[in-house]
Amino acid sequence: MPKSRATTNQSQTTVKPGTTFVDCENCPEMVVIPAGEFMMGSKNAETGRQGNESPAHQVGIARPFALGKFEITRKQFALFVNETGYTLTPGCWAIEGGKYTDSEVLNWRDTGYPQQDDHPAACISWNDAKAYTEWLSQKTGKNYRLPSEAEWEYAARGNTTSARYWGDNPDQACDYANVMDKTGRTIVPGVQWGHDCADGFAYTAPVGGKKPNPFGLYDMLGNVWEWTADRYHDNYNGAPDNGSAWTNGGKDRVLRGGSWLNRDAHVRAAERNPDEATDHDNFTGFRVARTLP
Repeated sequence: MPKSRATTNQSQTTVKPGTTFVDCENCPEMVVIPAGEFMMGSKNAETGRQGNESPAHQVGIARPFALGKFEITRKQFALFVNETGYTLTPGCWAIEGGKYTDSEVLNWRDTGYPQQDDHPAACISWNDAKAYTEWLSQKTGKNYRLPSEAEWEYAARGNTTSARYWGDNPDQACDYANVMDKTGRTIVPGVQWGHDCADGFAYTAPVGGKKPNPFGLYDMLGNVWEWTADRYHDNYNGAPDNGSAWTNGGKDRVLRGGSWLNRDAHVRAAERNPDEATDHDNFTGFRVARTLP
């Protein structure tokens, strides 16, 4: 994966936006995200808009925070499993012949398609992702966690207001995101949907292989869905406006960003998807956030 020349050890890091750092060897590379405000949710006229993306509302991110430059990779997740002996519940949902099937044999080590160490970890549940952040916090002495849904969307947009951080045209996705496209339609059995471009990957791709968003984050859209800290609600009525996670109410947790499997309507900055905290899907992973001093 690409490395920034600005990368430094956290002991020397200020909260200057755009600064990158790592807290330990093999820790995820983090990017300092600036404080700011944005309109969360989608515009009424946005193509692909879902009802759960409304009402659009102003959210303030009062303090800088750090977010993973990349999604957590198989190599990074394997280190966590090997050091802790953490055991994942067996089984993983996958698409077979165009239909979702709950496989009893698939898991993060065997997602049902070829992966390498620099691909994002998949078949990861919310509980698994949270366990990783708790281990990383203990390992580093820093406050690692899953991002709130508001932090995630703010970071994904990178001060843009279009449906995607590169603009509104979904067929430009292959320069910026690993999505279902012409490549996938020729390889993934039963899939007949996708973007009108080709990126050479039918399933997951190495993290950081596409163009970054304006905040210097990679794969915020596509590759794998990413877990957030929030509980799912059908709309934003009553949602926090300060960037904090919405942790009361609904049973499911919120996924963001779309994946290698998704059509254009589901690969947008405002797209939201609920899932049970215990569910594993071979198109779902995560990236980590970190509270800054």
